[in-house]
Amino acid sequence: MSPGALTMVADGLLELHGEQPRLIGTRCTACGSLYYPQALSCRNPGCREKTIQRAMLPTHGVLISYTVQRYQPPALFRIDDWKPYAIGLVDIGDGLEVMGMLSGFALDAIAIGSRVRLVVEPLYIDAARGPVLTYKFAPETET
Repeated sequence: MSPGALTMVADGLLELHGEQPRLIGTRCTACGSLYYPQALSCRNPGCREKTIQRAMLPTHGVLISYTVQRYQPPALFRIDDWKPYAIGLVDIGDGLEVMGMLSGFALDAIAIGSRVRLVVEPLYIDAARGPVLTYKFAPETET
């Protein structure tokens, strides 16, 4: 499937570089503060410049917190074949923590401190557009 044919759950969250997904954030050109999702300007109250530029974020991090969602969200947050799932908070470095669904973990075996990697998986199937994708964090595999 070519990158142009992919449908993401929201525009501007990520890009595929070859087969590797990368989250798209922004970094302040003056103070270096990093944001995800993309920000319109620097939100650091101590920064006077406020100018940001696009930044591709790291693809690996450390799980620092999580929760298991055991209720089905409303239709606005569509998930095909719904079942309980985990959402994690991942430290990806540079002072940035990103929240995302977890994939590939047994819900009773998730461990704080686990190394994770960014993956892209279908969230649901749209009749007209096909698979609608989102980013998730999966256990880091040894290479």
